Amino acid sequence: MSHITQSAVHCINPDCQRPYPQPWGNKFCNSCGAPLELLDRYVPLQPLGSGGFAQIYTVWDQKTQTEKVLKVLVEDSPKALELFTQEAAVLSSLHHPGVPAVDAEGYFQVQLFNPKLHQLPCLVMEKINGQTLEEILKKFPQGCPENLVINWFAQTVEILQELHKRQIIHRDIKPSNLMLGTSSPTVTTPQGQAQGDRLVLIDFGGAKQFSASKLRSQSSSTRLFSSGYSPPEQVTGSIVGPSADFYALGRTMIELLTGKYPLELEDQQTGKLRWRTVVNVNPQLADLLDEMVQEDVRSRPANAAMIQKRLAKISQPLPPTGLFAQLQDKIKQTLGQVSQGFTLLIQAIERVLANFTQAVTKTVVFIAQTIIKIFQACLATIWAMILAYVGACFGAIAGFILAYHTSLGHWVVQSISTQLNQLVPNTQPIFGADILVFIAAGWGTAWGLTVSGCFGQRRRFLVASVMGMISYGFGWFILQLITPKDSGEGLVAVILVAACLLTLSLGLRSHHVVYAVFAAFGSAIAYALLIILGLAPPIFQFSSQPAWSELQLPLIFFGSVGFFISFWLGVSYYLIVPGLRFLGWR
Repeated sequence: MSHITQSAVHCINPDCQRPYPQPWGNKFCNSCGAPLELLDRYVPLQPLGSGGFAQIYTVWDQKTQTEKVLKVLVEDSPKALELFTQEAAVLSSLHHPGVPAVDAEGYFQVQLFNPKLHQLPCLVMEKINGQTLEEILKKFPQGCPENLVINWFAQTVEILQELHKRQIIHRDIKPSNLMLGTSSPTVTTPQGQAQGDRLVLIDFGGAKQFSASKLRSQSSSTRLFSSGYSPPEQVTGSIVGPSADFYALGRTMIELLTGKYPLELEDQQTGKLRWRTVVNVNPQLADLLDEMVQEDVRSRPANAAMIQKRLAKISQPLPPTGLFAQLQDKIKQTLGQVSQGFTLLIQAIERVLANFTQAVTKTVVFIAQTIIKIFQACLATIWAMILAYVGACFGAIAGFILAYHTSLGHWVVQSISTQLNQLVPNTQPIFGADILVFIAAGWGTAWGLTVSGCFGQRRRFLVASVMGMISYGFGWFILQLITPKDSGEGLVAVILVAACLLTLSLGLRSHHVVYAVFAAFGSAIAYALLIILGLAPPIFQFSSQPAWSELQLPLIFFGSVGFFISFWLGVSYYLIVPGLRFLGWR
């Protein structure tokens, strides 16, 4: 023991400025004043590393004259303290050779004064001399021998059986948490495992108590997992049970057999491990491991006893083989390889069919959505055309009544005649009252388009109505200036002016100039074609006392203008503007 009594001591205060070396025999740290003899029994010697929220040290137990491991919680969060206390409680309750032993007084707290008064939770446990399976695996890059893996597998299942019997799940099984205690610290050959080698499950920081009632409930658990090993229900924070340990153990054993990290073996589409072609192992062992790593909890083995029973059959020595038996084994092996090849072929075909089906489905959905959008666009445009036509006709009728059947018309005639004679000499009064027809038709057209709510409008009724009256009134003024009066140029000019100004006032979201140009020129060209084909009147005039029959031609004109404006707004909204956006005009 001379090397112990002559060793320097390490201070466990995480805030100590000079934790090492401290003279052997000192009760307190020379730098920060923290206790160096814990419980007057344990003396920290050197740090072994860190894990999770804790710092780990080798300590000398003066009572038993043995080296042990001290785990010190350096994280001060409530959750870290809860997990640390939980680990101490689990280890203290277990007495199994596959679990590090903890003394009766192994969990305690050390009071520190520097830099402030606080408690430092500590846990002293048995020191396991050996290597983790992660360290051993580095010596076998192509995978560990099958007989070694089966031995480790069986020992781990026995440990889990004891844990689960006490309703404890580990929740963090992986190669780095399985330690092989050996008489020699290294493993030199595949056959280097001694009969007395003992596998120990370490790091119980994530261990948790479970019960049957909790497993049946829908409550969730703490989201604590190790990527590549933990099952899906643990990764998502759902309730977990013993099968979570079986899943992690299965993936751990597959990694030990193949030498590959589980995520490297995962199929990108299905998430299943494709490992059986990487290494040739006992088919019964491979089947058992595949069942353990199923995503569905119900497909995994129900308990450790079932796994032990199947492992016992796998571990049974084979009877002496004769020529016939060797031939039979060869045939079975060949059939197994053929079966695996056929399975891979079927899986490849399934993936191709799945991709093809997915592509066809996307295409069909895209076509269906396109047809629906076209149908909706047609309905919206037709609805706007109907309302604009009806609104224009209603406005024209209202304007006709105001102009020729109320005193307002006579007052407008006199006012406009006076003003118009100053601008355009020799103007007859008969041209004064029909401005009310134009203004009212503009109001009706604007009102109908706004009521339809199509083409992404902001539905500004007042602005659209006022601008509709102004635009059609200005069109009437343009009509008075154009000669000769009996040509169709006047009405085409009215459409250009009225449609352009009206469209700019509709409260469209963007590309106002595009809408105005297409609505104005499209409507004007369409009406010009109707004039050429003899389907629309080139001009209309009201007499001094017009009859209702004279309203027929104005109704055709104003209704067709509203009809054409709506049509070209639909073309612009659903075709032209999206095309410009696609070309980069925002």
